Amino acid sequence: MRQYTHQVWVGPVPVGGGAPISVQSMTNTDTRDTAATLGQIQALAQAGCEIVRVAVPDERAAEALKTLVLHSPVPLVADIHFDHRLALLSLEAGVHKLRLNPGNIGEVRKVQEVVRAAQERQVPIRIGVNSGSIARHLLDKYGRTATAMVESALEQVAVLERLNFHDIVLSVKASDVELTVQAYEQLSQRTSYPLHLGITEAGTKWFGTIKSAAGLGALLSRGLGDTLRVSLTADPVEEVKVGWAILSALGLRQRGPTFISCPTCGRTEIDLEGMAQEVENRLSDFPLPITIAVMGCVVNGPGEASHADLGICGGKGVGLVFRRGQIVRKVREDELVDALVAEANKLLEKDRG
Repeated sequence: MRQYTHQVWVGPVPVGGGAPISVQSMTNTDTRDTAATLGQIQALAQAGCEIVRVAVPDERAAEALKTLVLHSPVPLVADIHFDHRLALLSLEAGVHKLRLNPGNIGEVRKVQEVVRAAQERQVPIRIGVNSGSIARHLLDKYGRTATAMVESALEQVAVLERLNFHDIVLSVKASDVELTVQAYEQLSQRTSYPLHLGITEAGTKWFGTIKSAAGLGALLSRGLGDTLRVSLTADPVEEVKVGWAILSALGLRQRGPTFISCPTCGRTEIDLEGMAQEVENRLSDFPLPITIAVMGCVVNGPGEASHADLGICGGKGVGLVFRRGQIVRKVREDELVDALVAEANKLLEKDRG
């Protein structure tokens, strides 16, 4: 069961309060290059990204936000460090959320200015602590532990609460999966603010996907999390794809098809790996949330994947197309993928009426 949290709004996207878990990413372009950044934002949105964060390192980047906000198809988050003026400029540009730790801003007066401007525009603030940004006095007291991360986050929260600001989102990320899980579990027991999940510095596309799936899966299966970002050293679009795949695997949300395929064995008489990859490539952008199976045995395939909306299974030179375990037709082995795509398109035509 999902843990209930206070709800905030990031533009039109609800976060917390039982709302669907949203998928985020961050651009890796130079924010000052509005054409390149907007192109990446649009690519992310097309892949299913619902909230996009952009770095704001200087005033030129803050100025570029005016154009980005105007043309972005999804809400934008301004990533701010140290300079409160950049936060104010970002809010003036119309961003929908700030990623900002008030403790990094300095004087209380400066934090008050940012909070007042965010309140006027009903813009939430995400406080983020990772294992490398723990406050020094807490690091000395607790070491690099989950407790230190949580206490550091709550100290930041207290700054905003003293200013009567409560539209807060929290994150406590580490590159270590177990440390991250412990931190979020502790934090969830001490606050009802919505949680932004992630494994920071997860790694390359392959290794980072595994670490993210392990960490985010553990947290989501505990009912924790209201929004997430998969952090990969890769094209940010890949982060979005992995995020959706994790949610889909846990039955929390689904966008587009879920692919299943059996492991190869000594009975396999077709190029199952190649066929499964071709199916995934050709139907990866299919818009309906269906399950598609690619099985290697005509004897057991339809039965083992009877829950799939559509599927194929092959034998030497011949194969079957099935729907919900029922055989639709028999085709040559080299026609199997085309036949599956044709059946998928039939479902799409029916869905569109």
